Amino acid sequence: MATWDDVRRVATALPEVTEDAGEKLSWLVRKKAFAWERPLRRGDLEALGDAAPTGPVLCARTADVGVKEALVADDPGVYFTTPHFNGYPAVLVRLDLIALDELAELLEEAWLAQAPKRVAAAYLESRP
Repeated sequence: MATWDDVRRVATALPEVTEDAGEKLSWLVRKKAFAWERPLRRGDLEALGDAAPTGPVLCARTADVGVKEALVADDPGVYFTTPHFNGYPAVLVRLDLIALDELAELLEEAWLAQAPKRVAAAYLESRP
C-alpha cells in the first residue's frame, strides 16, 4: 500500500526534515533520524524464519519501548521487531502493508519523538 515515495512525501512535509539518500534512505530532524530504510540482516532473517517479510522494511522511532510493543501487539501483520531492536524504541514496518493514513500518523509520531521540544511544540500549536 505505501511506497518509499509516500514515506518521502509525508516525512519531508514535517518541519526541519532532511532526507539522506546515502546507502540507505533516512529522514532526519536536526540530524536525528526518525525513520529509515532497514533491510533485514542475516540475524534478523534467522530470528524471523518464515515470518520474515520479503518486501521493503521501514524502521521508525517510537516515543518509548511500550509504544513499539503496543504497535506490534495491535497489528503484527504490519509491525514487527527483531532481537536487534530489543530494548530500543523503534518499530519495523512492512511498508507494502501499511495504510497511508497510518503511515502518516506513524511518521508524525516518530518525528515528534526526535524533534527538539520547541520545534515539536510549535508544530503542534500550528495544527488546526
